[in-house]
Amino acid sequence: MTAPPADSELLTWAVELTKEAGRRTLTRFRSDDLAIEAKGDGTPVTEADKDAEAYIRAELTAAHPDDAVLGEEEGDQEGTTDRRWIIDPIDGTKAFMRGVPLYSNLLAVEDEHGWAIGVINLPAAGECVYAGRGLGAFQDDRQGERRPARVGPRSSEQPFLTASGFTRWDDDALLRVKHAGWGLRTWGDGFGYAMVATGRIDAMVDPSAALWDIAPMPVILSEAGGRFSAWSGSPDPREGSGVATNGEGHDDLLALLRGDTQP
Repeated sequence: MTAPPADSELLTWAVELTKEAGRRTLTRFRSDDLAIEAKGDGTPVTEADKDAEAYIRAELTAAHPDDAVLGEEEGDQEGTTDRRWIIDPIDGTKAFMRGVPLYSNLLAVEDEHGWAIGVINLPAAGECVYAGRGLGAFQDDRQGERRPARVGPRSSEQPFLTASGFTRWDDDALLRVKHAGWGLRTWGDGFGYAMVATGRIDAMVDPSAALWDIAPMPVILSEAGGRFSAWSGSPDPREGSGVATNGEGHDDLLALLRGDTQP
């Protein structure tokens, strides 16, 4: 049975909420006195991460108090409905800390039918890419002009694959992709997925990712005409990895990454 479309008004509200959280992060972007701490796992968190998530949670509590919430910085909050909001207040904190304008604010909504809403807001780049199940995928520019977001055809010359970095890659997988002729870039995190969903690059790959890093991607890529999966091929982002393409050759790329085939 086909899942029903997402609520279009909820999508609009989620997009505006994420954009406002992004505007809040911009007030601290490239700040000389940005407060940075190390989390228990050694990864950095800034005052901007904390503020953006706190803002989103406060708005959710006011508007949807019974919904569950999962966020990178404040953890899991149980709800009494079939809906859950998943927050990554700054995806690409290391980029944010260094003044690189490729960081994003991510928000996703999961309901009893699956992934309903996904938002990738790129405040420093002046873009927002978002989708609602059955509603389509869209891209807003810096002036707020909206147009459909669609994946593009695979490049007839050298296709481009991007990643958040290559440190976590298995060396053999990296060499297989390189020798298969892919152009490798590191326009990563949510930015990379947005580039695939808007037809500007061919693939984005995350060998390891938390749920909040990739929760918006299944619905965005699907509604944009592409495909998202874990390395296993499962569409479930809970598996902890992500691969996004325009759909062409997706299984071939997965096989290459896993070593099922050689270039």
